[in-house]
Amino acid sequence: MNELVKSKRRVVMTIVYFLLIVASFLLLFPFFWMVTSSLKNDREVFTVPIQWIPTSPVWSNYTNIWTRIPLLTFLRNTAFLTVSVTLLQLLTSSFAAYAFSKLEFKAKNTLFLLYVGSIAVPWQAYMVPQFIMFNTMGLNNVHAAIIILQAFTAFGVFLMKQFYDSIPNELIEAARIDGLSEYRIWRTIILPLSKPVIATLTIFAFVFTWNDFLGPRLYLTSQNLWTVQIGMRIFIGQYASEYGLVMAIATVSLGPILAVFLLLQKFFVQGIATSGLKG
Repeated sequence: MNELVKSKRRVVMTIVYFLLIVASFLLLFPFFWMVTSSLKNDREVFTVPIQWIPTSPVWSNYTNIWTRIPLLTFLRNTAFLTVSVTLLQLLTSSFAAYAFSKLEFKAKNTLFLLYVGSIAVPWQAYMVPQFIMFNTMGLNNVHAAIIILQAFTAFGVFLMKQFYDSIPNELIEAARIDGLSEYRIWRTIILPLSKPVIATLTIFAFVFTWNDFLGPRLYLTSQNLWTVQIGMRIFIGQYASEYGLVMAIATVSLGPILAVFLLLQKFFVQGIATSGLKG
């Protein structure tokens, strides 16, 4: 009987793995087509049947995109905004999550529910009055506007609080008895244990900020302040028929996101899984 059960389990797992492999190929197919198309001339991109590997790679596509638009400036601006926002989100979310998870103060649960509930309100619902307020404060056409807008995230606080709840309170109480301040407890105990959730929030914050188009388009009017997403939109508007160049600039813009995910992916699944546990 045990052998029959094991045999059925192996069959089921084989089917599951096969379906996962097929799904992975289907998900990766558009990216593979984008990369190969970036090395083709315009006529080869939409040939039928599809020519997956170009016979003569057009490497000049990757050199031309740097001269058609100030792509280096756009990438530099995007990197600055993305790194700044990601670091600030990690700091503010971690501090707030520690307070909501390990400290006791009046109306803590009510404040947490109200803050997390703001996730349900789409940014488009209040972006106009927010823009008017920032414009009145002189925070228009400056990178500081985007950084301040995205420095705080209710999702990040929720994610990190769920993870902090899985850390035993006995560790915190023992540290307090030893005379450690709350800041030292956060720095010496909480942070070293938080690598999975920090990596998870880093990926979410990095991807969202790097791909953000509406915020920079609304607040940044000078070309020297534009991000790569705005630059791509302008590029597509000017060179829509040059498909190889469009695919090349899309591939370049995807590179940093892929690099960050590959560096942190080993913590990603653990961070998502443990953020739903209770200590």
